[in-house]
Amino acid sequence: MKSSGPEFITIGKILSSWGRKGHLRVQVTTDFPERFSPSSRVHLKGQLTRIESVEWRKGQVIIKLDTIDSIEEADKLRGEPIEIHSSRLQSLPDGQYYHFELVGMEVRTTQDELLGKITEIMSTSGSDIYVVKGKGGEFLIPAIDDVVKSVNLNKKRIVIEPMKGLLGLNEKTTR
Repeated sequence: MKSSGPEFITIGKILSSWGRKGHLRVQVTTDFPERFSPSSRVHLKGQLTRIESVEWRKGQVIIKLDTIDSIEEADKLRGEPIEIHSSRLQSLPDGQYYHFELVGMEVRTTQDELLGKITEIMSTSGSDIYVVKGKGGEFLIPAIDDVVKSVNLNKKRIVIEPMKGLLGLNEKTTR
């Protein structure tokens, strides 16, 4: 893990309490849902805590933390992120990146035209879409091999080869 990245990485968001004994209903935001398993250690509001139990329901997880024992305590946590320390990130295969590594990177064409910076990444069933904002407006760039030619984390730069018409079709003028 590079020291320039965030110290903590969000893996889920607490949606609500569940039941009366302090269980939490969590929206999973990680590609590694196995992080939510009994005895796993996570951070909640800056405090290290342990997951006691896990139950999966319709793409969400119901967890019981060792530090929360009542519905009143659980209700106060709505909207809070569940995090892990960045030292626990799993290595990704070559050519794959965590979203937090890409947001903020500048995007240039193969002709060295600056389009802007990635402000957001939308995940779709087919591929991610980079939302790039710059002086020329907002562009939606598909994260596919035919378009994305290089990613340089050290230089914080992505080079793309726009398909014919891509920039014109996706451009939204900012006002």
